[in-house]
Amino acid sequence: MAKKFDTNPLDPKFPESVKDTQPELETVTLPKSGGKTTKFAEPLETEEQTRKLGATEFEGVNPNYGNGNAEIAPYQPQQFYEEAPAETKTHNIGSISLPENVLTALPYIPFAYIGIIAGVIELVFIPKSEPKVRYHAAQGLAAQIAVWIVLTGLGFLSWGTDVADVAATIFSIVTSIMLMIFAYKALRGKPIHIESVQDLTDWIEEKITPKS
Repeated sequence: MAKKFDTNPLDPKFPESVKDTQPELETVTLPKSGGKTTKFAEPLETEEQTRKLGATEFEGVNPNYGNGNAEIAPYQPQQFYEEAPAETKTHNIGSISLPENVLTALPYIPFAYIGIIAGVIELVFIPKSEPKVRYHAAQGLAAQIAVWIVLTGLGFLSWGTDVADVAATIFSIVTSIMLMIFAYKALRGKPIHIESVQDLTDWIEEKITPKS
């Protein structure tokens, strides 16, 4: 009895026998459509474009769909965190109360001996429990003393030559600008360290003790 697949593929009559037994495998020629692209139907003329609702039309729209008669919450703008300004620490000198940043800046002022006087007063009245103010008072006083010593030496030399007089003028201008910069930085709370007068600063801070 012949089986379903009992055929020889090399047989030249094999394709024809397959067509007879399996007609669904017969080659089908598709109809020619002329190669034209099929277009979609044109939109209806009654279709309206998207438009914005007016104020009167928008009132009829319920924004709380599915929430019943829930009230519309008013818009609340986002509140950004604002850091509270740091409180300025104050110190009392006799009956006068001054902010800490002002006290740290005064000893560096180079005009009319303001820095020297302020430095001495602060070291006398500010206790050792306030090391920041005392440090700037001692350092500002040490810088003022160092500038005064150099200017005094140049003043003696200016008696014999005009070069020393010019050098003293230039040195006075430069050091005054530097001291004013130090005063501004101290007023802004920035750290200041003058390495050249460090030893004199430590000595002054140790020798001038606060008034009990």
